[in-house]
Amino acid sequence: MTAKKIHSQLETKKVKKKSNRSILLGAAFLMATSSVGPGFLTQTTVFTQQLAASFAFVIFVSLLLDVFAQLNIWRIIAVTELRGQEIANKVLPGLGIILAILIVLGGLAFNIGNVAGAGLGLNAMLGLSPIYGAIISAIFAILIFTIKEASKAMDKVVQVAGFIMILLMLYVAFKTSPPVGEAMINTVKPEKISMYAIITLVGGTVGGYITFAGGHRLLDAGIKGEKNLSYVTKSSITGIVVTGVMRVALFLAVLGVISQGLSIDPSNPPASVFQLAVGDIGYRLFGVIMWAAAITSIVGAAYTSVSFIRSFSPAIEKYHNWITILFIIISTATFAFIGKPVQMLILVGALNALILPLALGTLLVAANKKRIVGSYKHPLWLTITGGIVVVLMGYLGILTMVEQIPLFF
Repeated sequence: MTAKKIHSQLETKKVKKKSNRSILLGAAFLMATSSVGPGFLTQTTVFTQQLAASFAFVIFVSLLLDVFAQLNIWRIIAVTELRGQEIANKVLPGLGIILAILIVLGGLAFNIGNVAGAGLGLNAMLGLSPIYGAIISAIFAILIFTIKEASKAMDKVVQVAGFIMILLMLYVAFKTSPPVGEAMINTVKPEKISMYAIITLVGGTVGGYITFAGGHRLLDAGIKGEKNLSYVTKSSITGIVVTGVMRVALFLAVLGVISQGLSIDPSNPPASVFQLAVGDIGYRLFGVIMWAAAITSIVGAAYTSVSFIRSFSPAIEKYHNWITILFIIISTATFAFIGKPVQMLILVGALNALILPLALGTLLVAANKKRIVGSYKHPLWLTITGGIVVVLMGYLGILTMVEQIPLFF
């Protein structure tokens, strides 16, 4: 073999390694930024007001459930080399269709909120009306899926947006000088425990389409099979760490403002926190964070929701990018012409909390069936911890349904 050929092969390997690293980071950030959307910004602010340092326990519980859910789901998707709905159909014919319907309906409903959040972000950042801001943001999201290498563009957007969110949140948290020691104690020994806060946060950050976002992205990129499990695990852990940093940074920023005795504006709690922490420029910073959180959630919800119906028809598979664009257009039109359908969001939020136990439970059954996974042996500790998440989330989901359905009617 000539020196020129050897050099060429080394260059090809280097490019492939760089490409894989970008895909792994993209999948991690897609999951992380999807779980830290506009709803999470508001929920964290409101619940920190109510629970103060004790909210650290809620974040800890949500991250713990996140770890066990993500490690199981990403690993099983990689091993079976199938999407969530395909695995479900192999466990029980028709179950995949039910799961896909729940994911798509939940994703569509929450994407209306994401679009609204993007509009509010540009309103705070540039002074645009929320409706115009939402439309501009939707156009930006749509452009991502019109690019030939849409998946690569998506990877870059969520990475850049994720890094911006982390840096700004850490900056505001530093400026507010929160009582970190008190928060650490309350992480394991909370003064107050709110089951409703746990239900809301877990349902909004681990439920629905979010746990499948990264796994489906890696599958579409060809990073699958037992031989790639180390990469899949690394990517899922990276996503969980990024999620944790974002959640903790925002919590500490809010806690710092509260600990100073400052009064948060109830009409826009998260914006008020940033304004109190850094002054008028803080309000602009909030706009940047809100927009980044919203645009990545729009992209993540649309991409993952459509990935749940791609296998049902060759036409859907062929035109999935255009269907993703249609998904975004419907979300935006609903917000622009009807407004945010609060009651529907509440009901679907309750249903969203039930999607994870159904999905994870189904995948755990699949992981222990030879006809689906072949000779692969799913780690016992993952099966046990995953089972605990299924039972706990099922219980919390039922509590949410009982609480919220009467409000819908």
